[in-house]
Amino acid sequence: MAVTPSYEAEQSAAGESASTGYDPNYVPDSVKSFVVHMYRHIREKNVYEIHQMYETSFQSISERLFKDSPWPSVDAVASYVDNDHVFCLLYREMWYRHLYARLSPTPKQRIDSWDNYCSLFQVVLHGVVNMQLPNQWLWDMVDEFVYQFQSFCQYRAKMKSKTEQEIALLRQYDQAWNVYGVLNFLQALVEKSMIIQILEQEKEGLEQFTATDGYDYSGGSNVLKVLGYFSMIGLLRVHCLLGDYHTALKCIVPIDITQQGVYTIVIGSHITTIYHYGFANLMLRRYVEAIREFNKILLYIFKTKQYHQKSPQYEQILKKNEQMYALLAVSLSLCPQVKLVEETVNSQLREKYGEKMSRMQGYDDDAFTLYDELFSYACPKFITPSSPSYEETLVNYNQDAYRLQLKLFLYEVKQQQLLSGVRTFLKVYSTISLGKLAAYMEVDEPTLRTILMTYKHKTHSVDSDGKITSNADLDFYVDDEMIHVTESKPAKRYGDYFMRQIVKLEGIMTDIDRIKLE
Repeated sequence: MAVTPSYEAEQSAAGESASTGYDPNYVPDSVKSFVVHMYRHIREKNVYEIHQMYETSFQSISERLFKDSPWPSVDAVASYVDNDHVFCLLYREMWYRHLYARLSPTPKQRIDSWDNYCSLFQVVLHGVVNMQLPNQWLWDMVDEFVYQFQSFCQYRAKMKSKTEQEIALLRQYDQAWNVYGVLNFLQALVEKSMIIQILEQEKEGLEQFTATDGYDYSGGSNVLKVLGYFSMIGLLRVHCLLGDYHTALKCIVPIDITQQGVYTIVIGSHITTIYHYGFANLMLRRYVEAIREFNKILLYIFKTKQYHQKSPQYEQILKKNEQMYALLAVSLSLCPQVKLVEETVNSQLREKYGEKMSRMQGYDDDAFTLYDELFSYACPKFITPSSPSYEETLVNYNQDAYRLQLKLFLYEVKQQQLLSGVRTFLKVYSTISLGKLAAYMEVDEPTLRTILMTYKHKTHSVDSDGKITSNADLDFYVDDEMIHVTESKPAKRYGDYFMRQIVKLEGIMTDIDRIKLE
């Protein structure tokens, strides 16, 4: 391929402004330059340049020329890239992603985007793909694929406002964004990439995947492997949206989320993984695991969010950050294990939800309302994946899945509320007779035994390995009509305190250095 001037040089010379009317066949010089250089870098496997163009140039051109309109059509740019089939699929993928982000897609565009994903994934699964693409782009493909599926399900479920043309289109393309098709593509990418076996072999030192950030430095392609890896996170997310939390957590088992991995390299992937992992654990009453992971990711965001201020994902990072604080507040209200939370995170949590968390301990209607409010704010946008019945009266059912999950969650909260009295008394005593506790709680002894058994059940859960784990900050056993209470003592941690003082001291020293002595 002939040597062309650098992309940056052409950009500085280009100064087009967006025209008022959108012409899909009009290709501004900056777009022409963009696709030519992107195509060349992809052919040369120049991942660094691809990443720069994908993250920076695509966003800046979108902001400057296509703020309120789509990019030029793929047919208009195809001639500049030798009508390369795979590049055109990649261009379309970005084209639809931009459309969803900036505008509102038409029903036909939603269906066409599905067709494009089908074609793109078919090439990856069954063709010969000899490319290296940045992890950020590969993650965005999977993330957008799941997002558009979720968006389509929400759109299809709002049947009351549909026109006859829209209904006819939905009936004609009834396989578009079908839940089985979505799950099959994600599962096929996991299986064909053999990523589970690769991660297993890496533990034994026979493979390198995490160490190379998923890239192939021996001249091969990273596309299938990394798409397979991110598809496991995509499956976690889809099953959470469907309310199948056991299956969701099974999908993520091959990735050790207690360690750094390829999923932590891309901030969006890191947050999505922990948000859905934590939420699934919360719904399965594995509160300790949820608290532990929410704490880690919130501390990470607190320390690093300033580095992502110019990122297109920055607003999404802040939104998920707020949602996870709400979920942490819920988790700690149901399972008061504050010792698992770093002081920095705890300080932020108290600032945001301290007053509400105090009221949630009240276990009355006010507390119940707050659980409802925080869950509704922080939960995923659940979906009903089934098609509507066109023969019956058309009704909106886009809120059905959410209402069901909310009902199940609040039912669990109600049961926890009934047990609040037991914990209050057990926190006070190290030993107490059954008769005395029954008198305090104004119940008979058989009823108290039932309450104690229920408390044991509700403070224990089954983890992903099938082991029973405790979520309680205290434990007890009954021996000869006496209840013996054992409370876990948190180990004192001094490191966090000293780290904060060191940072403060460094700040003071910096301020002193700035002062000019007269």
